[in-house]
Amino acid sequence: MKYFWLLALLATLFLAPLTGRAQIDTTRGRYYQPRFRQVTVQRDVEFAQATTFLGRTQTLYMDVYQPAGDTVRRRPLIVLAHEGGFLTGTRDDAIMTALCTRLAKLGYVTASIDYRLYFFPFDTVGIGRAAVRATQDMRAAIRFFRHDAATARKYRVHPQYIFVGGSSAGGFMSLLTAYMDKPAEVPAYLGLADLGGLEGTGGNPRYSSRPRGVVNMCGALADLRWLQPGDVPVCNIHGTRDGLIPYSKGHVGSPLPAQRVYGGGAISARATAVGVPNVLRRLRGAGHVPYSVEPVYLDTVFTTARDFLRPLLGAGAPGPLLAAALKPQPRAVALLVPRRVLLVKPLSLESRLVPVVSIPQAAASDSSQFAPSNSNEQQSARPPEPSLPPTNPASEPVPNNAPASTSKPR
Repeated sequence: MKYFWLLALLATLFLAPLTGRAQIDTTRGRYYQPRFRQVTVQRDVEFAQATTFLGRTQTLYMDVYQPAGDTVRRRPLIVLAHEGGFLTGTRDDAIMTALCTRLAKLGYVTASIDYRLYFFPFDTVGIGRAAVRATQDMRAAIRFFRHDAATARKYRVHPQYIFVGGSSAGGFMSLLTAYMDKPAEVPAYLGLADLGGLEGTGGNPRYSSRPRGVVNMCGALADLRWLQPGDVPVCNIHGTRDGLIPYSKGHVGSPLPAQRVYGGGAISARATAVGVPNVLRRLRGAGHVPYSVEPVYLDTVFTTARDFLRPLLGAGAPGPLLAAALKPQPRAVALLVPRRVLLVKPLSLESRLVPVVSIPQAAASDSSQFAPSNSNEQQSARPPEPSLPPTNPASEPVPNNAPASTSKPR
């Protein structure tokens, strides 16, 4: 009998470390279809204290969204950051609130975070230092959840399945969190040591701040060389006519001294070149953060993020499921046909011409109504209806470049 208990003890000791690395269960539509009708929100969760550009201590908070009634012990987490050009914005931003809620209904734990705002002087150096501070705050949020996963397990987050994302300035932060991971990559003029290094001083220093993947919405990188082979996967969602953050490459910071940056199109091209799994959702003809003014674009952001994240919920490195997501079978994508005015002669005897407005409908059976010209790239002038999910849950396109436009980040 004593040997039985000894074997049981050894089995427990052996299997205990493996449970933390268990693969996420994605069966029965979990993380793809809304499995939960209600979401609970815990507001004002303190996750760090950090020093502002004025040298004062600021307490950072976040709102945590969880599927109501969920009994799963280990769940993936997405940390999201709002837009605002490192000057404005709050964690209860309407876009972040909507995304956190919709993703939580799929089964995710989601968090919308505070980060330090403002900078001085108002120049390229000032905004660069603000971006580093904000990135430190996002890293602190990741460490907070990994600490909780190793101790109290209050939020039941799986420490190996933590993703980051954000819009505009939040997109910059999420990209820097994933790819600016060496002190030597930070320009010397930003004074990284004075800022507290890459990780900052936000607490829980023993825990990793490396995410498993990135959802970048209209953000950019200042240096594509930060993206290296072996880095985590990235999903880029960007309008091709973005007038603030270039879709491909350009400058931001006007009227400040301009900073050259690379948007979603260029990031995806670089990721493909170095073998990093990536997805690009090209919002054809759309400007900066179009989902903040046109709700249907928010549906596109949600479905794109959902389809990108779900294949990453497997054990170990991204496997064949993600590879299938990055190389889908070509699928027609309906575009809005531009409104046109036709001049026709009326049936009456009058000789004047009467203008008639004609709005043709895009027919799914007519391939001439569809793009893209490149079968590996999905274009979108208007996002698909959310009530009609794609037949393949992992069917996002691979990247391509497009002309850029310039201005400062929002």
